[in-house]
Amino acid sequence: MRLTSFSDYGLRVLMLLGLRGGALVTIREMARSYAVSENHLLKVVQTLAKLGYVEPVRGRSGGIRLTAKPGEIRLGEVVRQLESDFALVDCMDEQRRAACVISSACRLQKPLARAMEAFLDVLDEYTLADLLYHPQRLKSLLAVEKTPEVRVRGSVRERG
Repeated sequence: MRLTSFSDYGLRVLMLLGLRGGALVTIREMARSYAVSENHLLKVVQTLAKLGYVEPVRGRSGGIRLTAKPGEIRLGEVVRQLESDFALVDCMDEQRRAACVISSACRLQKPLARAMEAFLDVLDEYTLADLLYHPQRLKSLLAVEKTPEVRVRGSVRERG
């Protein structure tokens, strides 16, 4: 399994917003922090806004912020909504199944489907707060302005 860059940047946008603790962040700031295209991030942010994870604020001093606390955003849910194709092999996709000559007798689909389910189940155990476990180190790496400390209460790391 390999996540698309779209999902990867979706998670990165959420991380950066989580680090900012509710402060507005612009697309330009995010693009600079991650050294990626503003256009690509704009598409990601638009999708995250449609899904209800972020709120865009228009205007001269506008930007983007999270709509929920980091501890309320489950990674598995985000990935399920951002990824468009979970077919690990062609035969797992109805439209491409006919291309495989052994698909009617093959037993590979079931273990691969279970593996994908397990992958997503593990992501469901983590929240955005878990990704922000060392906020000062992340802020330093991303050149994020000093903002209020992110609390990671109730995270998987604290429970286990």
